[in-house]
Amino acid sequence: MELILLQKVRNLGTLGDKVVVKPGYGRNYLLPQGKAVRVNAANLAAFEQRRAEYEAKANTMLANAESRKAKLADASVTIAAHSSAEGKLFGSVGPRDIAEALVAAGHEVHKNEVILGEGPLRNVGEYDVVVSLHADVQTTVKVVVVGDK
Repeated sequence: MELILLQKVRNLGTLGDKVVVKPGYGRNYLLPQGKAVRVNAANLAAFEQRRAEYEAKANTMLANAESRKAKLADASVTIAAHSSAEGKLFGSVGPRDIAEALVAAGHEVHKNEVILGEGPLRNVGEYDVVVSLHADVQTTVKVVVVGDK
């Protein structure tokens, strides 16, 4: 499936790139999210007419992500969870829990932006968690998991 990207997509391309993707990825993610349109003469002409608008939108999204990154600099949240005496959690702390704690602390973060590369946190301790605010903007947040025994 050949598509024109309307915004930057990580590991795929930037605004205006013509890319070939698998049909499921294009049909189920890129097209419904408004990140791409199919390649045809009408869409090519419409894209070229609105290119400046798309670039302005991309620049505002990047500026918004940069300002959110500045607010998240040196951010730290503490999450309490049930744990055993050895420090192993009964359950886990996932992206949703971290995003909710950051929102409660006054930061604007969505659960899809929290990246836990090694899976959910299952032990008590301090962790550095990556928050991806934009395809080009990432920051690290300190998450402290404390157990209530």
